[in-house]
Amino acid sequence: MRVLLTGHQGYLGTVMAPTLAAAGHEVVGLDSGLFADCVLGPAPDDPPGHRADLRDVTPAMLDGIEAVVHLAALSNDPLGALAPELTYDINHHASVRLARLARDAGVRRFLYASTCSVYGASGGDELLGEDAPLRPVTPYAESKVRVEDELVELADADFTPVFLRNATAFGFSPRLRADIVLNNLVGHAHLTSTVRVLSDGTPWRPLVHAADIADAFAAALAAPREAVHATAFNVGGEQNNLTVAEIAAHVVEAVPGSEVLITGENGADPRSYRVDFSRIRAALPGFHARWTVKAGAVELADAYRDYGLGATDFERRFTRLARLADRREAGTVSAELRT
Repeated sequence: MRVLLTGHQGYLGTVMAPTLAAAGHEVVGLDSGLFADCVLGPAPDDPPGHRADLRDVTPAMLDGIEAVVHLAALSNDPLGALAPELTYDINHHASVRLARLARDAGVRRFLYASTCSVYGASGGDELLGEDAPLRPVTPYAESKVRVEDELVELADADFTPVFLRNATAFGFSPRLRADIVLNNLVGHAHLTSTVRVLSDGTPWRPLVHAADIADAFAAALAAPREAVHATAFNVGGEQNNLTVAEIAAHVVEAVPGSEVLITGENGADPRSYRVDFSRIRAALPGFHARWTVKAGAVELADAYRDYGLGATDFERRFTRLARLADRREAGTVSAELRT
């Protein structure tokens, strides 16, 4: 299929594009370029595409497109808390507008990158399936819930939205993010020999490698309509339901000489949940999460060493909130996050 991939110059999009191309799809990118230069190691080979803000997508950009893989968003909870109104404008309203344009253009399948953060304040140790109550605690997660609700209303015989609720991503991407839990902890261990945990270490987190996310989207593109139509899927594997303290222990194994420091300075974290991934395995038999957190920690430690990750890049260039603050101060990004 000819696939429009939004956010193709982001952390996940840079991994997703070659995966979709390898599956035989013609990939067309769409990205505002906010983080296009956040590269560690060799520069990625991007597909052709549109340099455009998600809020400015035109019908012409969807000409000839058969499927949309929609990743573009303000991508984490701190960014959402910084500018809640922009989070809703971009993550919610612009996403629904894109879906409407896609349906009007004859796009038949729309894969939406949602998040397991929609379960945020669930608590307890039970595994949460897709029908569990949604209890988002941040504007980022709330925006994902709203988009899912509105895309269900757009679904019809010719337009199939699919909601892929990714667990917390980890793993190396040529366009690195250092502000997600495993990537961040390995970075601190690499630079300081300390795995610094700001919570008490007890919250549960479901994690999934960026490459496994890409495989899940490729499988959802290829699946029969009846298997995925207007359906939510948790993306990941139960082996990567871990407490933050358990994640930190894997980091210490991957970075010799490092040690864990649990400070507890941020207090109790309401975002604690374990996730059931059985639905995606049943609906998409070709998919399973291959990467463990242990293997991902080793991959990251090797990449940080081999590509010479430094403290300034780790703290500023590869941290979304800091990167946007630096670009706004430099005048290359407006207050509305336009380039």
